[in-house]
Amino acid sequence: MTWILLFSLPPLAGALAYGRAPLFAWLGAGLAWLLAMGGAAGWGFWLTLFAMAVFAGVLSVFLVDSLRMKWLTSRILGAFRATLPTMSQTEKDALEAGTVWWEGELFAGKPDWKKLQAYPWPTLSAEEQAFLDNETDELCRLTHDWECTRHGDMPAEVWRYIKAKGFLGMIIPKEYGGKGFSAYAHSQVVTKLSTRSSAPAVTVMVPNSLGPAELLLHYGTPEQKQHYLPRLATGQEIPAFALTSPWAGSDAASIPDAGVVCKGMWNGEEVLGMRVNFDKRYITLAPVCTVFGLAFHLHDPERLLGGDEVLGITCALIPHDHPGVDIGRRHFPLNAVWMNGPVRGKDVFVPLDFIIGGPKMAGQGWRMLMECLAAGRSISLPGSNTGMQKMVARAVGAYARVRYQFKTAIGRFEGVEEALTRIGANTYLSDAARVMTAGAIDLGEKPSVVSAIVKYHVTERARQTVNDGMDVIGGKGICLGPQNFLGRAYQQIPVGITVEGANILTRSLILFGQGAIRCHPYVLAEMHSAQKGDMKAFDKALWGHVGFTVSNAARALIMGLTGSHFVKVPGDVAPETRRYYQQLTRFSAAFAFIADLSMGTMGGALKRKEKLSARLGDILSLMYLASATLKRFESEGRHGADAPLMHWAIWDCMFRIQQAFEGVIANFPNKLFAFVLRRVVVFPLGRPYVVPSDRLGHKVAALLLEPSPTRDRLTSDVHLPTDIEEPVGALEAALAATIAAEPVEAKLKDARRQGRFDPRNLASGDVDEIWRVALHAGVIDEREFALVERRNQLRNKVIRVDDFPYDLDLGAAVRAMPERSPAQQVSA
Repeated sequence: MTWILLFSLPPLAGALAYGRAPLFAWLGAGLAWLLAMGGAAGWGFWLTLFAMAVFAGVLSVFLVDSLRMKWLTSRILGAFRATLPTMSQTEKDALEAGTVWWEGELFAGKPDWKKLQAYPWPTLSAEEQAFLDNETDELCRLTHDWECTRHGDMPAEVWRYIKAKGFLGMIIPKEYGGKGFSAYAHSQVVTKLSTRSSAPAVTVMVPNSLGPAELLLHYGTPEQKQHYLPRLATGQEIPAFALTSPWAGSDAASIPDAGVVCKGMWNGEEVLGMRVNFDKRYITLAPVCTVFGLAFHLHDPERLLGGDEVLGITCALIPHDHPGVDIGRRHFPLNAVWMNGPVRGKDVFVPLDFIIGGPKMAGQGWRMLMECLAAGRSISLPGSNTGMQKMVARAVGAYARVRYQFKTAIGRFEGVEEALTRIGANTYLSDAARVMTAGAIDLGEKPSVVSAIVKYHVTERARQTVNDGMDVIGGKGICLGPQNFLGRAYQQIPVGITVEGANILTRSLILFGQGAIRCHPYVLAEMHSAQKGDMKAFDKALWGHVGFTVSNAARALIMGLTGSHFVKVPGDVAPETRRYYQQLTRFSAAFAFIADLSMGTMGGALKRKEKLSARLGDILSLMYLASATLKRFESEGRHGADAPLMHWAIWDCMFRIQQAFEGVIANFPNKLFAFVLRRVVVFPLGRPYVVPSDRLGHKVAALLLEPSPTRDRLTSDVHLPTDIEEPVGALEAALAATIAAEPVEAKLKDARRQGRFDPRNLASGDVDEIWRVALHAGVIDEREFALVERRNQLRNKVIRVDDFPYDLDLGAAVRAMPERSPAQQVSA
């Protein structure tokens, strides 16, 4: 009997996963098998017939709809509904917000790589490219990070330029006076500004991200759009959005801020409105805003709107000088000078018309925020943190070639080379994820899970990149001043880790928690049908889910046993990447199976096992990052010189995926399942990936140490000053001068080795005296001496650090700031 039941599973799985067509072939094979077994074992005809009857009976329970639903599905539905946790409307809105994009393919266990190939790689229009090359570059030139820090704000000239050139209205359509730029163009502008200073980057990205303009575009009334959008586009209005409270940060749905529908006086007459109390903090641009969006819970105890007493989170647009509003003093986020501060209000009465979208949108604020969050979170922090990484790759790579220790460029030491390798590869990968995700927004997607993936991983890799950069430049980086090109980025990197969902909680609660429901092909349908008590829909989703799980388990096992060598991938992919597609397909199937096994065995308890959930989220995220890297390599023309960056990034992702699998399996509550997962399904032949090789890392690091088209592609959009008094400008000039002088250095070394030049009499303490002696000794000529002298001058400029009077009070400038900042002065 056991053998009969086991034999029933493959045809059942095939029927559930692929329909009933394969079932007849399997039944024929089953008949032959039973007859053969009966004859071999001497069962006889009747015993064989009985076995076949039991076999058919088992299948009929599964395959006859009425029997299956009566004896199996109904019982499972009852148990499922009993364990299904209650879900608030805000939780439903968060889970169901946005769209499912490429991450859905990865979650399904069988990625369609042709679909990935078909996605267009984003490009800028001629107008967007001109804006990036001219206005954006000029804004970079006008902004000096150290001067902004000393004065606590950007100069009035910079504020005027930002407003006059339309930086605050990039996402606003042209019909309202905005630029009407694509999401990719928005991302490019933020990325470039971030290579210069966080002050203009954050000032520009916030009005174009989640805030009044985007909410008005999607939900505003015609009157609200006509009034506000042209004013926002030209900078007449500076927007902010107030969501975070002291008691609700990452748990934004729990904001205590509340309003009550009531009647009050407005413009001399009694109108229906809301009396709101709120206390917000960390609100970017709040100190200089002229209008701010406000999220609060709205109640209607007297049912003046005719609906429920509890309406839900509502978003309203309120002028900064509205009676009762208190724009508090500014925060100083790790010495960043972009404006940030609290907003408070006590018994503030506002008309219902202040609700974004009008009274009909009362209580719809959380859904509005969740639907719009994906776009902003896909652009702002991925753009700004990729920009920082590009600057680090460009500047630190140059510094490592210019700076010598032990008579060798520090970039030649393997310890430094290891840091440079991570800098280069992480920058390549982060930029790939940034661009591909911005392109998804332009395709009309609102990928809520992907936006969380890129926000988390790009900011985390930026933290690694900036830390590596600081390790390489050493003492140059720890002394603040106008010559320090990395100190402020190092100080402010935790900002990206913290805002728009703290990274710790994003990783442990959102990446897999939301992904499992949104990206899985059956889970959301099961939940909806169970909540409605729809037996037919639940039956379809449930057994489709069972077949899906069995199918992925079989595929993962087969691919694992065969090393995934027989997995089909598109024939036109780069030959050197073919194995990556095959291995990612294998990992995708294994991930889909282990995700289902985790949800099936742990149920709601999986939500509380945040470490397991985080590791599952890591697998999904790393597969997405690897996909973006492969897409970039193909879309940019498979440059052979760029291949080391691609290979290192992919190997790093694959190795980390393996580690995440191991973390899940080693901590899986059911040890029998854990053994099966490790030895049978996921790693039957062992782990195929190790850390990227040192030889590959050497190739990556070398790309950062000298000018080349690959280095230019990797660090595209970095603002490059031509003034050598600028630290990055000096580094660019010093790198070129260092490379030009290297043959002269080699010539001097040869002369010393051959005994034609003896520098033992040098005693002045001047490190450059040897070159003057060599010139007088005829070892080098005037032209060669000029090359070396220029190199030495630029090298000295690059390695110097700033010093100040011993009694300098760096806080004095901030304390002496006028009551009105340059931004407020310009507004006036």
